[in-house]
Amino acid sequence: MPELPEIVAHAERLSAAFSGVALERFEPLHPAVLKTFNPRPDAVAGETLNSVGHRGKFLLLRFGSSSGEIRAAVDATGTGNSSAVDHIREQGSGLVFVVHLMQAGRLRSDAVQALKPRNGMARWRFADSSALLLTEAGKERRAGVWLIDGEPEECEPLARLGPDADSIGCDELALRLSAASERVHGFLRDQSHLAGIGRLLANEILHSARISPFANTSRFDEEAVNRLHQAISTSIERGLAAERELEDMGRSKNRPNDVHHRVGQQCPNCEDKVRSVEYRRYRVAYCPTCQTGGKALADNTTSRFLK
Repeated sequence: MPELPEIVAHAERLSAAFSGVALERFEPLHPAVLKTFNPRPDAVAGETLNSVGHRGKFLLLRFGSSSGEIRAAVDATGTGNSSAVDHIREQGSGLVFVVHLMQAGRLRSDAVQALKPRNGMARWRFADSSALLLTEAGKERRAGVWLIDGEPEECEPLARLGPDADSIGCDELALRLSAASERVHGFLRDQSHLAGIGRLLANEILHSARISPFANTSRFDEEAVNRLHQAISTSIERGLAAERELEDMGRSKNRPNDVHHRVGQQCPNCEDKVRSVEYRRYRVAYCPTCQTGGKALADNTTSRFLK
């Protein structure tokens, strides 16, 4: 599943390519893709895409003022980042499409605009004849779209999210860790604690912080919290820098990693072998020397990890 670095970089690409263009219509291509019934999607017709942003693992397509207003401001100032343009965008209608890609979803430019695109879930057609297509490979069809009138942070599916992982302060992280009292690997992946971290980032963050993936969060001292906070920041920055070099969202196997896709290989920080604990839907990858005091953990779900 795309995580915070991939979502942030992709939002930037989509915003640069589609902002300032009016929406002609939204087309649900799968009966389960649209998760809301009010407002209706036709309420957005004629509105301008102001920007594509993000919240955690969700993309936010914000619509508002007419394309003519924004383009006039751009022509007058010679830039799309002026305060005049920002002001116009802030005064928009407040209609926001919230998009969750899930495991295999992608939101990309749709040059062909086929009647029945392969894996098609939804399409946004714009007045300049361009389009965005939401697809999802596989059979699960769990990618979703919500249309929110107003501030999406106050509505499902965003209302339950914790702070974005790249914005949380060290003090707040300490409070959330102590209150949770659970294994830190699960804590990092729980979107109600921190938004935007998935399996790869959780493995990389804990390896960078030299913390056992099953260490209990309530037992973290100040030094451990500081290491974890720093590792969250550096791991996200590393992933974002790599993702910004791409023209499209990268695949998991190509994302920067030291342990996640290196099970059985030598740890880049020491001479030990990267090991894993396997679960039905994911794996916990770790380095014994760096994270568990040199102890290899039994490869089953009932392993007792170093506390």
